[in-house]
Amino acid sequence: MKSAKNSGAPESPAACSLRPSSPGKSTLVEPGESSWTDAKPGYVGRFAPSPTGTLHFGSLLSALASFLDARAHHGRWLLRMEDLDPSREPAGAAQQILETLDAFALHWDGDVLYQSDRLTEYHNSLTFLNDQNMTYGCDCSRQRSRSNEGVYDNLCRNRASPPIDDFAIRLRLPDTNIQFEDRIQGIYQQNLPSQCGDVVLRRRDGLIAYQLAVVVDDAWQGVTDVVRGYDLIDSTPRQIALQQILGYQTPRYAHIPVACNAMGQKLSKQHFAKALEPSSSRVYLREALRFLGQDLSGNPQTETPQSLLQRAIERWDIQRVPKLANIPVGHQLG
Repeated sequence: MKSAKNSGAPESPAACSLRPSSPGKSTLVEPGESSWTDAKPGYVGRFAPSPTGTLHFGSLLSALASFLDARAHHGRWLLRMEDLDPSREPAGAAQQILETLDAFALHWDGDVLYQSDRLTEYHNSLTFLNDQNMTYGCDCSRQRSRSNEGVYDNLCRNRASPPIDDFAIRLRLPDTNIQFEDRIQGIYQQNLPSQCGDVVLRRRDGLIAYQLAVVVDDAWQGVTDVVRGYDLIDSTPRQIALQQILGYQTPRYAHIPVACNAMGQKLSKQHFAKALEPSSSRVYLREALRFLGQDLSGNPQTETPQSLLQRAIERWDIQRVPKLANIPVGHQLG
């Protein structure tokens, strides 16, 4: 499996009429048994892990659900590395993610996209938004939002004297309600001023924020369907608002329940979630399918990860995924 970066870039599949799109660099990999020619052009899904550590059961759920939904629609399944915070990314973590996905027969299409190669595109988007008077500088602390249940009160939006240095850049969100129909959870609505507040696009330390990068990359890669964890459902309305401002198409969304430990904490590196063991891939895949409410018929003694996934693709039914925010899992998985 190749993982070294290169400077070649495919042509952009997304039509972004408001400004030119510079694709940045991508990474050539061996995508296993999958190929672009096997897929129909109508559906494009993706899995976008952050290389902050090894994949765990919670990561597997998001990867598997998005993979199965893409393959069941005869679509493409892309892999994107959200590697925008080097201080949190151990050496070799991205390569380990690639190897783990390959061991689980979760083979992606095309080239892996590294967000660290897309900084010029993100800054182009910031320049565009600034030229439209859609951004402003903010030097408020995170504590200000935390003290208001995570909602920023837009204090810096109309300051007479904007900050000169050491500031974040925020998006002026419209005063509106955003509603969308989640394919799993149903109708979800959020009032942007009262439930969100103006969102950070560039952090005070100069790093590009998740909300900007994910919207720009989903549009550039032509993503039509996003299948991810419920912990990100409240980010979706602000992403839709940014898509509308930038003139992008809005994908369909589906948010699966989040796996949590006995203390109700989301499985994560900070909560010491166990790393996936490639040697037990069949066991993990069956447990993930059970978590997602899918048909588990078959002989676990003779199946391979490939045969298990093929059967799961044929029987995939997103309406069987529990319409819950989170589901606890046993200590052997978490």
